[in-house]
Amino acid sequence: MTPQDFQRTRKHLKLSQQSLADVLDISKSSVELYERGTRRDDGRPVEIPKTVRLALAALCQGIADFEGPE
Repeated sequence: MTPQDFQRTRKHLKLSQQSLADVLDISKSSVELYERGTRRDDGRPVEIPKTVRLALAALCQGIADFEGPE
């Protein structure tokens, strides 16, 4: 997932950066970092963690919470 894909998905879900951060239980600065794609201080690339990508995919499918297998 590219930073542009991440941002496009957030906008598709009609969520602000803060709202998405709240839903994913991460900081708003992490959302900003994933959308920018690089660290502000030294320009190193940032990889969006697999857990965040999967959680975002679940949100797109309408899954807001997962209690585990039944």
